[in-house]
Amino acid sequence: MNLIYGIIFFLLAHAAAFFQLNGQFKWEWFAKHEWAIALCGVPMSFFYIWGTKYTVQYMEGLLWPSRFIGFGVGIIIYAILVNLVFGEGLNTKTVISIALSLILICIQALWK
Repeated sequence: MNLIYGIIFFLLAHAAAFFQLNGQFKWEWFAKHEWAIALCGVPMSFFYIWGTKYTVQYMEGLLWPSRFIGFGVGIIIYAILVNLVFGEGLNTKTVISIALSLILICIQALWK
């Protein structure tokens, strides 16, 4: 269950970070209110902290697997959101990168 919690928190963190960083290119309000958007980073940090906490617990105290799982989740959520929000399609290079991210997550989560 810790792995599921960790992945959920990483999903939330990366999704929030996506909008925090890229919202300025979609919505004028984001571009004009950088300070307000930056302050949103404080609560977002908790999602990263909790994602790391739960994946490290799942991996019995190992740190590297947690980092790779968080990275892989970040690549996947970024690819989904850049497609949905900005309409950027997926090319072969991006699809291969997403597949490698999924493989990375599976290796770290399932290979014990």
